[in-house]
Amino acid sequence: MGTGNWSQVTEFIILGFPHLQSVQTYLFVLLLVIYLTTILGNLLIFLVVHMDSRLHTPMYQFVSILSFLELGYTAVTIPKMLANLLSEKKIISFSGCLLQIYFFHSLGATECYLLTAMAYDRYLAICKPLHYPTLMTSTLCIKIAVGCWLGGLAGPVAEISLVSHLPFCGPNRIQHIFCDFPPVLSLACTDTSINVLVDFVINSCKILATFLLILSSYVQIICTVLKIPSAAGKKKAFSTCASHLTVVLIFYGSILFMYVRLKNSYSLDYDRALAVVYSVITPFLNPFIYSLRNKEIKEAVRRQLKRTGVLG
Repeated sequence: MGTGNWSQVTEFIILGFPHLQSVQTYLFVLLLVIYLTTILGNLLIFLVVHMDSRLHTPMYQFVSILSFLELGYTAVTIPKMLANLLSEKKIISFSGCLLQIYFFHSLGATECYLLTAMAYDRYLAICKPLHYPTLMTSTLCIKIAVGCWLGGLAGPVAEISLVSHLPFCGPNRIQHIFCDFPPVLSLACTDTSINVLVDFVINSCKILATFLLILSSYVQIICTVLKIPSAAGKKKAFSTCASHLTVVLIFYGSILFMYVRLKNSYSLDYDRALAVVYSVITPFLNPFIYSLRNKEIKEAVRRQLKRTGVLG
């Protein structure tokens, strides 16, 4: 088919949850509370780690970087989601849609790499405790973090380039809560099997590879911990990994089902529900997971609150 009669789509309409129109206002309030809590929680952890010298260790540096990352990760999608809940038009430009996809996936990839680095840090701390201070230095921690960011920012470039060259002639209604590869590809006026295959290969390498690396780290950690003779020693070793492992299971549990597949989409409600988990719920829970399960961070928060006079 020739392209002469096609009119290129210049904007998309993000439908969100169309069957929940009657409760849009309540959803807006709920999402706003979650977003503000996410910002405050992650910002608190980021600032506390940087302000408290006792937390200037590689493990907490990674936690701080993850909290900073979550601030950007949620800023890519949630403000637009909030605006759409109050707007009747729910419009986003074609270029704005591609930018949202790019930053959402680049920051998501960065999180995958960062969670992998955190697993490696825990592996060194538990399996090679005598060599840990010389192996995982602050300088190496910073280099790893920079590598995670650079790798993440470079990740979606090929996919975005392919999507940007696709013809979109209508319809322009995105059956999702934000712009993402699967729902946008379903609107293209041509065969997108190459795009789906490229997405599958890249996501498999990025998501599955990092998940398997994390899994292998924890297999070795568990084997080492089980050799510790005392129950108290086992509990202490596992406690240093519990928060990270919880975040990994929630985050990977949703993105594996969403992105490692050879279809544009499954059930629309299924895709939307998964998107809420990894784009809203996971960043919201992270500060609680790392603060409520971590004695050092809770004590650091109390010290900073006392120092500022909030606590007497």
